[in-house]
Amino acid sequence: MRRRRDLLPAAYDAAVDLRSLVRPPLRAAEPYDPGPSLTELRARYGVEKIAKLNWNEDLFGLLPGVREAIVAEIARAHLYPEQAYSNFRELIAARVGARPETIVPAHGIQALVLSTVSLFVSAGERVVIPQPTYGLYRVAAASAGADIVRVPTAGHRLDLDAMLVAARGAKLVFVCDPNNPTGDVLTRDEWAYFIERLPDGCVAVVDEAYADYIAEDERPDRIADVEAGRPVVVLRTFSKLYGIAGLRLGYAIMHPDLVPSADAVHEPFNVNRLALAAGTACLADMAVVEKRRKDVAASRESFAAALAEIGIGSHPSQANFVLAHPGGDDQRWYDALMRRGYLVRRGSEYGLRGQLRITIAPSDVMAGMAMAMSEVAEELGALGAVSQ
Repeated sequence: MRRRRDLLPAAYDAAVDLRSLVRPPLRAAEPYDPGPSLTELRARYGVEKIAKLNWNEDLFGLLPGVREAIVAEIARAHLYPEQAYSNFRELIAARVGARPETIVPAHGIQALVLSTVSLFVSAGERVVIPQPTYGLYRVAAASAGADIVRVPTAGHRLDLDAMLVAARGAKLVFVCDPNNPTGDVLTRDEWAYFIERLPDGCVAVVDEAYADYIAEDERPDRIADVEAGRPVVVLRTFSKLYGIAGLRLGYAIMHPDLVPSADAVHEPFNVNRLALAAGTACLADMAVVEKRRKDVAASRESFAAALAEIGIGSHPSQANFVLAHPGGDDQRWYDALMRRGYLVRRGSEYGLRGQLRITIAPSDVMAGMAMAMSEVAEELGALGAVSQ
């Protein structure tokens, strides 16, 4: 009997450069790197319990009714979700003050970033991205073969004038508001200034993943921009304040003229039943959601004050994280905190040497984190180090 390998075409015996078959932009594109797993970190640093303060997940627990909604929906897991998501679109629209036909559900903002780039950008077209900001924008644009222009922030704030200059002739400009990793926000006047001057032919893609941490009456009204036909696409998520990052649920708000094309670039049934059930439950009681927002804000401000007491500054944040400025080598801070069981994000990953991005957890966890920061500051001799 001939072996299976003997039946393969002769071409398979030769070395085949399969990577050469990949689209050229993807050959050079670097995938988004979320960092090592908890299993790797436990082994590397010899710790069992880790306070995971690196991914900006909600660490305050599921909102009331979410667990029950997920369990109840499991009985229908053998059925596809309704592809039109009509009920969910109507619920979101009523919640945010938009029309259902402007809502495009998806399995998280990451999927929406990729699909929005696919919707608008052809190879060689320009995409403007602030620096630093969320890294997936660059990955998505590079994968599309875009000409990427990075615009540095000014004092950790988005440099809107520089972004407007770079947007001349560009197809997309990404705006993360509040920005990740700084937590900085745009005022209503700043946003109005920016969108009124955005060059013709350029679309502003606004990532509002952290906008739920801002009081509603303080946020720019970008839904009004969408309704007015301005070139604005808004991306939102249930991964942060609503606390269901593991289920992957988000949505875009865009003009109805764009929605059929946006739906076409998503795979069918791209939002699972459990995520839809959980998202619906999250919106059942907005008073509870508002309390969660205030709890996060209180823990954030208390932690920032505790850092200040030990001589460590931080950038004002309106998100569920703080960008701390301990100074020195942020890798040494990272290692010393890991040995104490606290996992944070190194600022150098964003080009912010000597800084740490720290997710906000309940106050007891943050009190322990502040104590660990104090111990590390003493260990490294970092008290009084340059704050950025």
